[in-house]
Amino acid sequence: MINIIGAGLAGLSAAMTLAEKGMNCRLISAQPSERAQSVLAEGGINAALDTMGEGDDINLHFEETMKGGVMLADPNAVAALTGNAPAVVEKLCRLGVPFNRNADGSLMLRSFGGQKKKRTAFAKSSTGKMIMTALTDEVRKYENTGLVERFPHHTLVRLLIIDGSVSGVRIRDSYTGKMYDLAGPVIAAFGGPAGLFPSMTTGTVTNSGTAASVLFGQGVRFANLEMIQYHPTTMEIPGKRCLVSEAARGEGGRLFVRKDGFPWYFMEEKYPELGNLMPRDVVSREMYYVKSEYGDVFLDMTGISDDVWKNKLSDLRDEIMHYFSLDPKTDPIPVEPGIHYFMGGIYTDEHHRTNIPGLYAAGECACQYHGANRLGGNSMLGAVFGGMTAAESASRLPGLTDEIMETDPDDPVGGEVPAEFAKQVGKILSDGLGIVRSGDGIKKAADRLRVLKCSDAPEKLRKEFAHAMLLSALGRMESRGAHFREDCPDTTEIFSKTTVAEYIEGTVRITFEDIPERRNK
Repeated sequence: MINIIGAGLAGLSAAMTLAEKGMNCRLISAQPSERAQSVLAEGGINAALDTMGEGDDINLHFEETMKGGVMLADPNAVAALTGNAPAVVEKLCRLGVPFNRNADGSLMLRSFGGQKKKRTAFAKSSTGKMIMTALTDEVRKYENTGLVERFPHHTLVRLLIIDGSVSGVRIRDSYTGKMYDLAGPVIAAFGGPAGLFPSMTTGTVTNSGTAASVLFGQGVRFANLEMIQYHPTTMEIPGKRCLVSEAARGEGGRLFVRKDGFPWYFMEEKYPELGNLMPRDVVSREMYYVKSEYGDVFLDMTGISDDVWKNKLSDLRDEIMHYFSLDPKTDPIPVEPGIHYFMGGIYTDEHHRTNIPGLYAAGECACQYHGANRLGGNSMLGAVFGGMTAAESASRLPGLTDEIMETDPDDPVGGEVPAEFAKQVGKILSDGLGIVRSGDGIKKAADRLRVLKCSDAPEKLRKEFAHAMLLSALGRMESRGAHFREDCPDTTEIFSKTTVAEYIEGTVRITFEDIPERRNK
């Protein structure tokens, strides 16, 4: 029996893949799939289908993914991702995802940042919800046959590790408080650690970051933790940031500031080739600088046609009107960058194996595919394909067991972090890991974190994981993708390596490892 922690896109994809092989798995999650982070994804999923007649192909998708990530991703993993992307999207079509279509019935594709071709399949501006609905329905079929067993409202407490290998996982029932030890290998698919930055991210508030902290404390290696993506267009709502999808810019939305009383469309002037669709790190950084000089940045979507609003962006318009009483069809809206995605995570190889045998990772909790900066549309692809790949790897393990044992209800490790402590850590991290960073700023943040007092194991683990993020940023003495340091503005060959963070005998250790060479070019 294989245990999957998380029931979003990566978790559902893994469960479906295992069930298709006739293998049993447990799907463990704090919330039902309908409440997973993946439901919030809006813009689309990438695949070089070339249905728009622009001459796109998988090689260009590979090249632009590597370039967008500033060559920091494993090229073999990226080649597998982009090469299999058309098949992934075609499978989603067979599962009933209602992607927008051209008049001839082929998939309609839209433009997304960092990509010269229309490559992003979409279902209006609710693509994540539509894909999640299709995968949830498919997995329910296997639940009915007994191949998939659901453990909703359960959270991870710790991995069970024997002789250096994962033998199972300890989980807690959030309703009863009871704990259970579940035998078998583990696929981590619990999303990014949005909870380390309370109210500052577009992620769901239920992604607390506790699972990542626990695994880090147990010796799981993490990578590229300094690579945090700020999405250029977000708006503040209670408890989090509201995402204004990149699809808005893909369909003609334009960023501007008021200069001498007139709109200045700064991205179009500075980057005439891609304009508002430059990679997200570039757009966010430009917004940071123009705001400091000219004030608020606005997104002008008033030039988008009625047909596009009706057939491609209706959900986005409804959301903005609901939360902000502004109609983006007629009013420019104020936007600012917000934390949106974590390129760094559990360090895996191209087969989604970790440094601990029996543990695999997929989706946003894993460091895979995106390097120093993620292209829009690659996250849903990475989650679905990553879940498939992790499941394929886990399925090859011999001697799988299915034992479940109730255990000691007093394990202190996997408890939630008090809100006030989480807020303090989040403020320190955001001060050190902003859009524009410096060595001095990172050091000051690390010093503040170091003297922050902890009262229990969950607080200590969060503090150490946050420390690893800061030390990763401090160690990378260059600027690359989402990691921009004013004191080290150049990208240098010496840092064309993966930043690896480990927790060894109570100490955070940062090293740099070579990126694998590409095979079979």
